[in-house]
This record gives sequence, structure tokens and C-alpha cells, in this order.
Amino acid sequence: MAKVTVKKIDKIFENGFQAVKDVSFIAEDKEFVILVGPSGCGKTTMLRMIAGLETITKGEIIIDDKIVNDVLPKDRDIAMVFQNYALYPHMTVYDNMAFALQLRRFPKAEIDRIVKESAALLEIEQLLDRKPKQLSGGQRQRVALGRAIVRDPKVFLFDEPLSNLDAKLRVQMRAEIIKLHKKLDTTIIYVTHDQVEAMTMADKMVVMKDGIIHQIDSPLKIYNNPVNLFVAGFVGSPSINQVKGTILKTNGKYFFTEGMFEVEIPNAENLAKYVNKKIIMGIRPEDIYDAEFDQMAEFPQKIKALCEVVEPMGNEFIVFLKTENAKFTARFDPKKFPKIDERIQITLDMKKALFFDMESEIKI
Repeated sequence: MAKVTVKKIDKIFENGFQAVKDVSFIAEDKEFVILVGPSGCGKTTMLRMIAGLETITKGEIIIDDKIVNDVLPKDRDIAMVFQNYALYPHMTVYDNMAFALQLRRFPKAEIDRIVKESAALLEIEQLLDRKPKQLSGGQRQRVALGRAIVRDPKVFLFDEPLSNLDAKLRVQMRAEIIKLHKKLDTTIIYVTHDQVEAMTMADKMVVMKDGIIHQIDSPLKIYNNPVNLFVAGFVGSPSINQVKGTILKTNGKYFFTEGMFEVEIPNAENLAKYVNKKIIMGIRPEDIYDAEFDQMAEFPQKIKALCEVVEPMGNEFIVFLKTENAKFTARFDPKKFPKIDERIQITLDMKKALFFDMESEIKI
């Protein structure tokens, strides 16, 4: 298979807009790498440069130790799966999958074997005689995958392949692509704006914003240790709570206060230079508890909050809370049904709290 190295890539369009700025990352052989970020962050442009569909303004793309900047897309041994499937509407599923092999003048028997093996892998054997208009969105996506698989490329590129599917089918196809990666044992570079896709599928996440890479690491390391406020807010659903406040030090102990409540911060020596200064605290919804119901003895400091909105999810409640100066989103156990406009007491697991510099937004 292949190792892909992206080295100090810039992309400036003719109108002067710079879509990608000094981007570098490595997709190791057989690794599943996901470029993730909000719309317009440059991730699709980056993928198209790897594929050879966009020219590179500056930098190098290296596949298996070979610089491919000037290599034509058809000669890069890469297969790309597009968001809109890009199937030929007048061809059957079989012909869509066989087309690339026919262009490469494979023997007819060999084409038949490869197409049928790939169809079996994707469980679409019964669809080979149909045309794309007769298929559902999920079936079309499988055909698009099949058309890429038959080429047996060094690298697969996926450009938001699941964004046109409904929620249930997206979950199913995520699992299918993960299984497919393990079966093919190949290198995949995948683009999405959906951080849930990135968290559940990636070996390595590359988090981008405004054409710049903010963090590269495994999904769980990025979730638990984001480098800045943007990454902390982008990764995780519901998003991390952000509260502006001040660090205090009393009797050798550190506290966070936003004016109306004060909570102790354990093991907070790294905050010493921020005493009496404004910072931002981040705390995830799952680290907020109903003080009365959960009775978390290790978090004795209780905060009064008004329950504004409750979203029943079946296995949990997403609860939107308001204090005097702050708002929180929490995940609550479904055993106790919080009521709208009810005043409750909450506790925060301050061992899980993150703190960010007010100006740079870098994690402290």
C-alpha cells in the first residue's frame, strides 16, 4: 500500500484567497486519517490536491517516497469517492464498476471476477443489473465504493461520502467503511465536517480551521486534551461548556469563580501565574451532575441553576441550565426527569475541567 506525506502545502487561488496555509501531516501505510473541520476550512481543497485535481501553490505531496506534484491524477494510483457519488446514470451498476478496468484494457474474464468479488464484499451482488436511478442513497454509496475498490489503488480518498445520507444510514455506513478498511488493509484519507464521523472512524484526526491545522492526534487524545478553545469546542457533542471567570488562590488552594459561584480546582499548580486573572473554563456536558440525584461526595461545591430546556434522548437527558452569569449544557441520567423552569443544584467534576488563556485561547 502507501504512505502519504503532505509537506508544507499552500494553496492560493487566482483571486488571491489562500485556502490552505502551511499544511503538513502524514498518513502512514494502512492508516485511516480524517481531515475534519467546519465548512470552508480547506479540507476538501487539500484532498483534491492529493488527488491531483487541484494544483499546489507551494509544498510537496509525497506518495511512497515519490513527489507527485506534477504527476497526473490517473497516474497517482489513487481512487476517490465523491460526496455526490459521481455515477454514470446511463450505465448499470456492473458497468459503472467495470468502467475503469475496461479503460485499462483488463481481460473481460478478469473484469468480471474483480467486479463480482467487489460486489460481494459490499453486499450489492443483487444490484449489478440496475441503474443508479433505481438505487437508494445508501446503495449508490456502496456502488461508488465498489467503483473505487475494483481499481485496487494504493490510497483511497473520501470527500464527505456520507453527507447525503439520512442519520440512520450514516451510522450504518460508518460501520461498513470501518469494516471495509480492515478488510482491504489500505491507506484512507477521509474528509468530513462531522466530528462524530471523525471520532468514531479515524486512527488519526487532523483538525483544521481557516486553512490551518490546529491539532493532529488520535480522536480520544484530541477529545481529552485539546490544544485550544476551537478544538475543544469543535470536538464533542453537545459542545463543551465555556465559562469566563477568574482564578483565585486562598490558603494554598486554587478556585475558579465567575462572580456568583466558586469551585475548587484540584492539582492546579499550572494556573499559578493566572491568579486574579480572567481565563475561560471548559467543562464537558458529561462532567456536570445533578447534585441531589447523583450525590457526588467528591464534588461538594453545589451550584444553583435553572433548568431552561430538556431534550429526552431515551438513554439520557440533554439539559440546558442557566446560573446567574453562565449557561451550561449537561447530560443527565434518565432516572430523574428534570422539569423545565425547575431550580436544581449541580456539581462540576473539576478534575475534568480545562482552562484556556483568555487572549490566545490556548489550553493552559
